[in-house]
Amino acid sequence: MATDCITQVTFRGDGFAKPVVARFDRPDASTDGGLMLVKALDTRLGLTERLAACLDDARDPGKVLHETVELFQQRIFGLCAGYADCNDAARLVHDPIHKLMVGRDPLTGLGLASQPTLSRFENAVSARELRAMTHVLADTVIAQQRRRLHGRATQITIDLDPTDDPTHGQQEFAFFNGHYDTWCYLPVVATVTFNDEPAQFAVAAVLRPGKAPAGLGARGILRALLRKLRTAFPAATFRVRLDGGFASPKLVLFLEREQVEYVVAMASNRRLEKRAQRLMGKARVRSRQTGATAHLYGETRYAARKWSRKRRVIIKAEVVRHPGRAPKNNPRFVVTNLTTRPQAVYEFYCARGDVENRLKELHHGLEMDRTSCSKFLANQFRVLLALAAYILFQELRRRAGKTACADAQVTTLRERLVKLAVWVERSARRIVLHLPLTFPWLPTWRQLARAVGATS
Repeated sequence: MATDCITQVTFRGDGFAKPVVARFDRPDASTDGGLMLVKALDTRLGLTERLAACLDDARDPGKVLHETVELFQQRIFGLCAGYADCNDAARLVHDPIHKLMVGRDPLTGLGLASQPTLSRFENAVSARELRAMTHVLADTVIAQQRRRLHGRATQITIDLDPTDDPTHGQQEFAFFNGHYDTWCYLPVVATVTFNDEPAQFAVAAVLRPGKAPAGLGARGILRALLRKLRTAFPAATFRVRLDGGFASPKLVLFLEREQVEYVVAMASNRRLEKRAQRLMGKARVRSRQTGATAHLYGETRYAARKWSRKRRVIIKAEVVRHPGRAPKNNPRFVVTNLTTRPQAVYEFYCARGDVENRLKELHHGLEMDRTSCSKFLANQFRVLLALAAYILFQELRRRAGKTACADAQVTTLRERLVKLAVWVERSARRIVLHLPLTFPWLPTWRQLARAVGATS
């Protein structure tokens, strides 16, 4: 019977000319050698150092084995390497690369923090400290983009998007949500886009109770981001794109008072559908003539009952056709203060759909929804840790321009650049990481290493 103490296994059979022995006998080795790139980026951004400065460490200094910044680095670098849970600490406690990432000797240094230590760390955070960390994350992204663009952005677009975070226990403020048909939290993620660039940079992530209205906290998030962005880019024009869940008289009025351009989706109603009837008729005629989906664009001046005045509403009259199905009317509406032609306004609104890819990366690449602590504030802390890891990956992807990883998502970046076998050797003067010579992404890895400060 096989046991954990067996250090080798042998493969025999028709698939091999000779028996193949897999021997687990290489000490001081790791499968996460590429984390050096992430560590170098963190050092350049000062991210974990600034996050650690937000916390008041009430522990007895004489009994502290793991400094606050080391706990941040262990959790964030662990997320980058695909270890989403505190339980993973037991598997990584003596990993030489993960010890090196927190500044310890990779061979003889003290082991990493245990799961109980990390859990106490996550559950000790206060609301005031969470607010400070939220500001640090946003400031880090904005400052980095200001340096990149030399403060010369002409247009900045802010997107807010809610998402569901299913819960599976007794988490505080987790409620049943009928729309998502599950017990959940409803976090909202904010991204910013500069000029006409396709990249959307995540700058904030706020956890909300499972029954929170879609617009809860939106004005506070937007107010803080606009203040920071206006300081960094005083000459820029600002735009805000929001889906229909955020549409409310108070929010639209807030955007106008902030003197920003906006495009906000609206739910359909009888009055709007009546305004769209003529345009829908033309779309149906075109669809019959072409036998394909047809859409036309128009506009109207409209005031909902709770609005203080009429506003410009863009109409998208769409008739959807699928093989074997009857044509389906699909009118859509957005309220805006943009003055460009209706089709251009609606296409600008549709571009916000790429935010879904950011949410998928946060969910599936960095396990932002691993909010399994019982305390709400501890779960918000976990969301911020995932966002911090994502900020590092965003910067890694940006520096991978003109390489095979230029448009790669988090999971691909991890597989190609982080999950890299390494043997660690230490001498009196230096630490040497022995990496595979036949590593398939070696040119990209070498280019990124130089981009983050390594020398030949």
